[in-house]
Amino acid sequence: MSDGDRMLVLSGPSGSGKSTIVNRVIAESSVKLMKMVSATTRPPREGEVDGEAYWFLSDDEFTRRRENDEFIEYEEVFSQGYWYGTLKSELARAAENSAWAFLEIDVQGALRVMDQYPQIVSIFLTTPSEEVFEQRLRDRGTESEVVIQKRLQRARTELESAHRYRHQVCNDTLDRAVAEIIEIVVSREAELNA
Repeated sequence: MSDGDRMLVLSGPSGSGKSTIVNRVIAESSVKLMKMVSATTRPPREGEVDGEAYWFLSDDEFTRRRENDEFIEYEEVFSQGYWYGTLKSELARAAENSAWAFLEIDVQGALRVMDQYPQIVSIFLTTPSEEVFEQRLRDRGTESEVVIQKRLQRARTELESAHRYRHQVCNDTLDRAVAEIIEIVVSREAELNA
């Protein structure tokens, strides 16, 4: 069995409901899943705990780890000026806990991971329409109109890569989307154990 056999990657545009789905899938799946904690150079927000929300690294530490090939994927988010990435040690943590590594990452990071581990379970999460994306973004009430428009444009770009994922799941209703993702994982686990 290879490293990527028990890896699940979930991506989708802002407003597709990723965070809610990740928490539900982890809580309800009969297959043990462990959410991978991303590393970032951005400062913690109020209430964020190192090792839970993110691994908060200095610019120098992130660079050192990147140069030492300690990331499976990373990127600089130019609009914010911060680096984000997934450490290889997170995959080891999942393996030590006999769990699947569950990565909730953006499309660019997911494509890099899928190139390295083509056998992983990759899921692109969508909503029934762009209007639903937009409404969810507006309902958050946390972003300016400029940010909402940028996120909508990014969503359109990300949707162009949806076909590269093994599965596409529409978050039309939360319960149905969660059940579909769990079924995908349970089915893959059964294949691996056959």
